[in-house]
Amino acid sequence: MSRAEPRAGAADDGGAGARAGAPEGDPAEAVAPPDGAPPTAAGDVPPAAVAAGRPLWSLGIFRSELVTTFRRWRTLTLLGVLAAVPVLIGIAIRIETADGGRVGDGGGQGPAFLTQITNNGLFLVFAALAATLPVFLPMAVGVVAGDAIAGEANSGTLRYLLVAPAGRTRLLLAKYTAALAFCLAATLAVAVSALAAGALLFPVGDVTTISGTRISFGEGLLRALLIALLVAASLTGLAALGLFVSTLTGSGVAAMATTVGLVVTAQILNTIPQLDAVHPYLFPHYWLSFADVLREPVLWDDVLRNLGLQGVYTAVFGSAAWARFTTKDVTA
Repeated sequence: MSRAEPRAGAADDGGAGARAGAPEGDPAEAVAPPDGAPPTAAGDVPPAAVAAGRPLWSLGIFRSELVTTFRRWRTLTLLGVLAAVPVLIGIAIRIETADGGRVGDGGGQGPAFLTQITNNGLFLVFAALAATLPVFLPMAVGVVAGDAIAGEANSGTLRYLLVAPAGRTRLLLAKYTAALAFCLAATLAVAVSALAAGALLFPVGDVTTISGTRISFGEGLLRALLIALLVAASLTGLAALGLFVSTLTGSGVAAMATTVGLVVTAQILNTIPQLDAVHPYLFPHYWLSFADVLREPVLWDDVLRNLGLQGVYTAVFGSAAWARFTTKDVTA
């Protein structure tokens, strides 16, 4: 073996460490021996020194995954498209009601929020979240979560990430954390864009709840924020499912397509009356339960069922992803 080969390998390890968010150099080696003690070899590091470096190392992994996820053009494009949807809805309603006409049928859920937008622009937030939650938001989350592990394997960087002492469990947690951060960012992109467009195109003021009572605009904003957080939480089970699918294949495209296909399949099954007994166990079944937050008093039953169901999906498919990834033979 030539002397150039170890140096090339070291360079690869260093690149992997930088990609995984590691601080320069081994944190254990940066700890100097106490005065009067003999120098310690690079491989003979006290356990306390290694443990002291682990928190910073873990934070570096999470920070690196977040930065990597949100610096990709694909991620920025998805956020841009999601932010454009409320603007298009608002403009369409503004044009349609320019002659004093009305839009929608009423009733309080999903597209029915459209009937209230002309009276209060804050309802554009609720309408936009209801319009994007069944399709656009899940597809975006499916793309990011499905590409988490499979994309690294497809590009040949997964093996180099695992060369660094990150550990498969911490790397998987970092990937899932980045997917959850995208769920929140995507939901907030829709909500903030809808709020801005609604305030510019329509009047804003006190909010009339589905129950017929009126609440202040400030309380309406707080409920809109709570609804956005609930929508983001509704996507956590899908993110875990996408992460599990991502561990099953080395193709990022295949993982993304499979995750999105599962979303579409679950949505179709949720609309078949003959499968009523199965509906409560499908992850999208309670997605629109956030409408109950706009009642007075708030009805929490379906909201809590939704959160519990997403927790079950996260636990089941998160564990399955961990079991698969920790035993997987990584060759790329």
